[in-house]
Amino acid sequence: MSKKSRGLVLVYTGDGKGKTTAAVGLSVRAVGRGFKVLMLQFIKSPDRTYGEQIALEKIGVEVRQLGIGFTWLKTPEEHRESLAKAWSIAKQEIASGQYDFIILDELNNALAIDTFPIDDVLPLSEVIDVIQQRPEKLNLIITGRSASPAVIAVADLVSEVQPVKHYYDEGIPAVLGLEF
Repeated sequence: MSKKSRGLVLVYTGDGKGKTTAAVGLSVRAVGRGFKVLMLQFIKSPDRTYGEQIALEKIGVEVRQLGIGFTWLKTPEEHRESLAKAWSIAKQEIASGQYDFIILDELNNALAIDTFPIDDVLPLSEVIDVIQQRPEKLNLIITGRSASPAVIAVADLVSEVQPVKHYYDEGIPAVLGLEF
């Protein structure tokens, strides 16, 4: 297969705002060109609604929140169970061949959890294998802070979003339409 037609791995990482937003922008562009897109969110909970989910579903992108929220809101075992299930679903969808683009939103965050063990439920080595063995035309977009050097190594593009200035620093809380 020519390099032009093979799927790519894009990673959006860093401490700045805009990683998921970049993935959403790519999904809009892909849908506009007739591609089928799926977004799997590893941390966000289905108990809440998110602006990107509302908008993307209007244009035919399936978005699934597979997480249970921030790590400090639930027990480590609840998070471990959630991550194991999310990774199982992600592997199944990646292997399915049904999609042209799959966004693994906040996968980097999940892989970087260090407050409780996760490698047995979300093994980095297995993530790398799945990325490398994905269907040839599948584009994977991986977002989240603290991308692993191993994920960066297998990516075709890595963009690091760094904060220069943020309204949080001025005491402005999360804004509807900007953060959720």
